[in-house]
Amino acid sequence: MSTRGRSGEERDGSGGLPAGGLTTGDVARRLGVAPTTVRTWDRRYGLGPEAHTGGRHRRWAPADVAKLERMCALTATGLPPAEAARLARTAGPPAADSVRADRPGPAPAGHRSRAGSGLRLGDVRQECRGVARAALRLDAAALDDLLTAAIAEHGLVAAWTEVFVPTLQAVGRKWETSGEKYIEVEHFLSWHVSGALRQAAPRTVPDRPGSTVVLACTPGETHTLPLEVLSAALTERGVPVRMFGGALPVDPLLAAVRRTGPAAVALWAQSRATASRPLAQHVAAMEWGVRGARRGPAVLTLGPGWAGQAVAGLARPPGLAEAVAALAPDAP
Repeated sequence: MSTRGRSGEERDGSGGLPAGGLTTGDVARRLGVAPTTVRTWDRRYGLGPEAHTGGRHRRWAPADVAKLERMCALTATGLPPAEAARLARTAGPPAADSVRADRPGPAPAGHRSRAGSGLRLGDVRQECRGVARAALRLDAAALDDLLTAAIAEHGLVAAWTEVFVPTLQAVGRKWETSGEKYIEVEHFLSWHVSGALRQAAPRTVPDRPGSTVVLACTPGETHTLPLEVLSAALTERGVPVRMFGGALPVDPLLAAVRRTGPAAVALWAQSRATASRPLAQHVAAMEWGVRGARRGPAVLTLGPGWAGQAVAGLARPPGLAEAVAALAPDAP
């Protein structure tokens, strides 16, 4: 039995799907994969629509979508795609509520989202589900598409805070509690997030005397992604940035500060072991310029490593948005 929605579009009565079925693009968005992935599964594993229409575009019925959902769940556990496809084709019919086409974007309060293999994401944006699935499948093409789409939809800061970070944290928790079984997934996801940030960042802003920002991890610290997104966000706002990445030794860091004469220096520490209060104090005390007009940098201590290790007189923004606001106060 078919019904009509408020827009007049005919529905088939099964979970709100249009009577004509979903397009490949609609299906891809629902599953959190790239449209090319859906087409590949159709062509290579026979997971295409059961019924054929006379039009150019293929339409996916509830049962067709349910097979693809099973395929996503199975490959997310590490099962080879061919075996996952065989099981997806032979599985029984899904429950009615598993094929709803009107799933919300951001997850509702209290919703616990999983991305296969027990990867708990919690109350997060729906995009996290697709990113996590693509990462667990080691699907590079789908992952790049999803990360790029998240940045385009939400902007660098919100995409990082609301999509990338929750997914990275969930993957990190997974390998920490499974004997490092999924550590390759974290490395894979981190690499692609880094690439997406670089792709989204505008061209480097030319130096302006007294306005450059130096970004560096503390000695021994190798977690660079937070500084990469900060660099991209500042560049987007017209701030000249000099990014020095991970584990910069003390002497080269001090030399870089002297050579650039920056307005600010941001030091990232992921762990307490790499947060150095003496280093932050030393950088904050540096000065340059002619006598009578000497100046030094503002120093920001960023990252969880500085928790409980506040340095008197130095700012410690709690998150990316606050760090951007502190370093680019006049940006729109």
